[in-house]
Amino acid sequence: MNAPTPPQEPDIKLPDAGALGRSMADIAARSQKLVTEWMKRQTAEGLTFDPLNVSNAFLEMTTKLLSNPSQLMEAQMGLWRDYMTLWQNTARRIWSGEEPEPVISHDPRDKRFADPAWRQNEVFDFIKQSYLLSARYITDVVTRVDGLEPKTAQKVDFYARQFTNALSPSNFALTNPEVLRKTRETGGENLVRGLNNLLNDLEHGRGNLRIRMTDTEAFNVGENIAVSPGKVVYQNELMQLIQYSPSTEDALARPLLILPPWINKFYILDLRPKNSLVRWLVSQGHTVFMVSWVNPDEQLAAKNFDDYMTDGVLAALDAIEKITKQKQVNAIGYCLGGTLLASTLGYMAAKGDDRIASATFFVTLTDFSDVGELGVFIDEEQLSSLEDKMSKRGYLEGTEMATTFNMLRANDLIWNFVVNNYLLGQEPFPFDLLYWNSDSTRMPAAMHSFYLRNMYQKNLLAQPSGISMKGVPVDLRQVKVPCYFLSCREDHIAPWTSTYKGARNFGGPVRFVLAASGHIAGVVNPPEGGKYNHFINQEQPENPDEWFQNATEISGSWWPDWQRWVTAQNNDKVPAREPGKVRGFKALEDAPGSYVKVKS
Repeated sequence: MNAPTPPQEPDIKLPDAGALGRSMADIAARSQKLVTEWMKRQTAEGLTFDPLNVSNAFLEMTTKLLSNPSQLMEAQMGLWRDYMTLWQNTARRIWSGEEPEPVISHDPRDKRFADPAWRQNEVFDFIKQSYLLSARYITDVVTRVDGLEPKTAQKVDFYARQFTNALSPSNFALTNPEVLRKTRETGGENLVRGLNNLLNDLEHGRGNLRIRMTDTEAFNVGENIAVSPGKVVYQNELMQLIQYSPSTEDALARPLLILPPWINKFYILDLRPKNSLVRWLVSQGHTVFMVSWVNPDEQLAAKNFDDYMTDGVLAALDAIEKITKQKQVNAIGYCLGGTLLASTLGYMAAKGDDRIASATFFVTLTDFSDVGELGVFIDEEQLSSLEDKMSKRGYLEGTEMATTFNMLRANDLIWNFVVNNYLLGQEPFPFDLLYWNSDSTRMPAAMHSFYLRNMYQKNLLAQPSGISMKGVPVDLRQVKVPCYFLSCREDHIAPWTSTYKGARNFGGPVRFVLAASGHIAGVVNPPEGGKYNHFINQEQPENPDEWFQNATEISGSWWPDWQRWVTAQNNDKVPAREPGKVRGFKALEDAPGSYVKVKS
């Protein structure tokens, strides 16, 4: 007699009814509270139906499109032919097992369709190709409209891609094979966890969605990131000045001042020991001073770009001269910090102040005539709306600036986390760079309005005497100090062709270096990693493409190239300087200081 067949485990895990009921009750209560608070806030602030101010651009696009119906008809016919081919190919795969060439293929670098089911399963392959055809159709239609003003065309193209990215089948539970597989394996627990994650993010953002990109509990500033030893040796209401402890017996006589952007916090340059530019610079013999900007609130609403120069750059120079007894410094400016450095150099040139002996600019715009896709956010309509919002608060909320930058890479920095956190119900992976990216800062209203209008909108810094700092006209052509420009080939925030154009406006010797990767990874690229290459070219033709065609590619980090360049300016040595040992500049607290720990 045959033994009975043991019962098979079901393929689908069934959820615990009691636990599910408790979870849903909790979710319902939290959701009701969030909706009530959101309604109160909308009543107080006024409901905005077009927060991105794109309706006028799309209305203009539609008007132009309908004036030439033959162009629209041609695009629709092309889409119809492609769909018919896709239907036929899918039918052949299902009924005869054939493997016809896809009608449209996705970019292999597109992580949305990395799961094998998008290729192997006929249904999901059809869904994927159908989406790609529709996305291409929308892009083709909006980018081929004749007669649109270039800024309007750029805005329509950008937001059309935001729309198609949002509608990707990978963003929906029923059309994402990985999510369906996870739902089957967990009995739907992933969706319940995902809903909890969504509510947690909404509660954290006080009703606004703040998507967690990393495990925020895994990092603590001053404990496992921003840990280079040093002391805060000076502070005012806008910044703290950190002097880092030496790791060599001798130091370069000329100290180094770093001006990070105040859009984000300085510790991108001091994340962890293995990728800390600060630690590497100290190991090369530099006496490193870092400006740590305050995270401003409404009390600093009137602080202007001038104040960041006087209370930031010039105040730091005063303190460093007294601490080191050295009149001249090497200075580094990163992104917005570099724009401030350039403006200050113009001011100092006009005043005969030579305390900055060399200047280095990391991914810095000084010519804003072409800022890439960031330009879609800079028009009179949007600036006026932003200024109205800032006038009520006294500052621009940091999360709003972060959202703008994330939209430039929406699939990687928005939708990837929507799928992981809310559909798969997984916790985000601990990643120091994304923790820093989420640690946003506010912007004072007066300063930010000046910056957007005079730099981005009017491009006055690139014009002789276009802007004035403390009433002094600034002309970058009068800046004669040696300059080192480091740009990144895949930078979405400061396009390298634009930073190159700005570099040619300076009146002294300029070395331009192009690193691989983007705005952050291309800069924070330690030599030990050997991850990204860089390009150099001693010549500076007017056309950046010509510069690149004749550039020499060098493997590995650009950091050693910069070290050779800066020490060629001056290589005098002095005994290493310990922070907090000079009278009047005793240590106020340990690095990284308290300003950097203030959350938005």
